[in-house]
Amino acid sequence: MHISEKVKRAVFALLCAIICCISFSTVAVYADEREIYLGGFAAGFVLNTTTVEVVGLCDVLSADGIGSPARESGIKAGDIIEKVNDVEIDSTSDLNKALAQPYKNYTVTIQRGGELMNLPVNPVTDKASGQKKLGMLVKDSVNGIGTVTFVDKTKNVIASLGHPVTDSAKNIMEINGGSIYSCAIYGVKRGMRGNPGELKGSIESNYMIGAVNKNCSCGIFGEVSSELDTSNLQKIKTANIGEVQMGKATIYSTVDSNTTCEYDISIVKVDAFNKDNRNFVIKIDDSDLIDLSGGIVQGMSGSPIVQNGKLIGAVTHVFVNDPTRGYGIAIDKMLNSY
Repeated sequence: MHISEKVKRAVFALLCAIICCISFSTVAVYADEREIYLGGFAAGFVLNTTTVEVVGLCDVLSADGIGSPARESGIKAGDIIEKVNDVEIDSTSDLNKALAQPYKNYTVTIQRGGELMNLPVNPVTDKASGQKKLGMLVKDSVNGIGTVTFVDKTKNVIASLGHPVTDSAKNIMEINGGSIYSCAIYGVKRGMRGNPGELKGSIESNYMIGAVNKNCSCGIFGEVSSELDTSNLQKIKTANIGEVQMGKATIYSTVDSNTTCEYDISIVKVDAFNKDNRNFVIKIDDSDLIDLSGGIVQGMSGSPIVQNGKLIGAVTHVFVNDPTRGYGIAIDKMLNSY
């Protein structure tokens, strides 16, 4: 069969285009390979919530005696303050401003068990401060200890935890910003079968290392503070989950003496498509870590997992009945979250 010169030229041009596309695709893959700073150090988190929750009731000393208007009105611990006289309440500051208004009557709208209730209440003037009080303790923030996974100075991002902060109903908590602080670890409660351990530390509120802007299924993310010194942090490349192998790996964590240490683990299962981001099952092999903490404890969430010199993920959960085993999230998921 005779093939014309025109057809030959068209086929040749098509082959050249395919070869060029393959070449450029290969270059793009390598160009996208990221280099970031390895974490492994402890951090304290203070997250501003978008709700004001009643955490307790207390008495107020006023000219009329001692009492709690909140208790008398039927407000209970666990209630969410939604409004005061139709004024939206998103923070304790909003609540204090609403109480300072010269209303003749006050109605507090609360959320309890998913239902809204309007409760009439009569604030009293506290003798000590001269301010109107309801006689209740409220909070508009949550705090805790975790571990930084990595710092991406190119994109000015600090990433941690590897899992979300959730409310009492296990829903991802909506936040209105927050702060990440340096944290001094002063002890550890060993994990035991059926009783997870935890890191004990104090948040150093005078040393902020990041400003939180996101709480999602893959962790807590924020902007890196200018106070964070990365000169002593190790630069590391990342690996996608397809490169992860069953077998030996290490984690970096700060469990004792405020020193970030490397501990031996094994990757015993890889699940790239796990819907809960439990992409790895890991086993602690390091006898020093087991002697010290019993294995994985609360506060180690976010501890980076490294294999073959590359960052592959972060520790997220511990098995309640076996503290030497736990889950990890693939670093791909965290990198794609910001």
